[in-house]
Amino acid sequence: VSALIQPVALLLIILAGYLFKRAGLFEDRDYRIMQTIIFNLVLPGAIVYSFATNPHDSSMLLISLFGLIVAFIPPVVVFLTSRHRPVQNRAFMMLNGSGFNVGCFCFPVVQAFLGTGAIVPAAMFDIGNCVMVAAGTNVMTQTLLHIKPGMPLTEQYQGNAPTLPYVKPKDKDAKRLARKALARNVFKGFFGSVPFDTYLVMIILTLANVKIPDIIAALVQPLSNANSFCAMLMVGMLMDLPSGKQDVLQLLKVIGWRLPFGIAFATAAWLLLPFGAEIREAAAMCCLAPIAVFSTLFTDKVLGNAKLAGFTLSITAIISLLLMTGAHFLFVALA
Repeated sequence: VSALIQPVALLLIILAGYLFKRAGLFEDRDYRIMQTIIFNLVLPGAIVYSFATNPHDSSMLLISLFGLIVAFIPPVVVFLTSRHRPVQNRAFMMLNGSGFNVGCFCFPVVQAFLGTGAIVPAAMFDIGNCVMVAAGTNVMTQTLLHIKPGMPLTEQYQGNAPTLPYVKPKDKDAKRLARKALARNVFKGFFGSVPFDTYLVMIILTLANVKIPDIIAALVQPLSNANSFCAMLMVGMLMDLPSGKQDVLQLLKVIGWRLPFGIAFATAAWLLLPFGAEIREAAAMCCLAPIAVFSTLFTDKVLGNAKLAGFTLSITAIISLLLMTGAHFLFVALA
């Protein structure tokens, strides 16, 4: 029973965020304030605290590679199997059908089930996952579908073609400018993400066997403690009812992609990773996580539909909490 209290508490925080918004205590766009706080302060603090207080063996970078692979496969499969769909649907599916909400969602859940040590494999998984969710999936979506960064898709195109009209540059200067723009977009996407930069610094320190001073751990501990509350409250603030049948269908398609992928990847983590049961369970539970908060951010920027993004994140968060709870009891029985 005690193992179920924490997931229920997290669900209640999501509900509180939603009810506060419905009561008018939060405005529709207030989630962006929380988003800024989480991405730039709370989540980086939780990452630093995890590395400062738990030993991170460099052999666990194999989990990071696994996280990168399982975050990379879905957008590629979605792109290849949706060639006759409208570009708006393809962009939504590529952004939301892949990637895992590890730092804001899995950290508190695996900690509740497996203790603070389980944050180590979850963080290592998130290093690879973060490469895709923090920038890779967004850059891939924009590049493959020929969407220009910086403005919503609705302002660029209104038709039903599978990609935006694109004319390949022919002269040398135009090609050079296109390559430069793509490189700038990729660089800004990756290194403009504070969590990604934090992970990068932590990997370098781990490989160099540099221990983070205890005073740093003490300074960031309040941020780490606030991570689960802030993240779940923001999910509730994002939550909104769908605006029509089309939004519900889009959500069902996302769930239809994510469930088989998540279960298959979780099974692979449990059976294939060469670590102890607790580490394999933590990695497997990460595969059952909901869509990343980054996905809602990019969906808002690319499609201009924050309401659908928030609704999708909220529903997948509830499904993931149920899946992860069930998976925990199954893994305990199997171990």
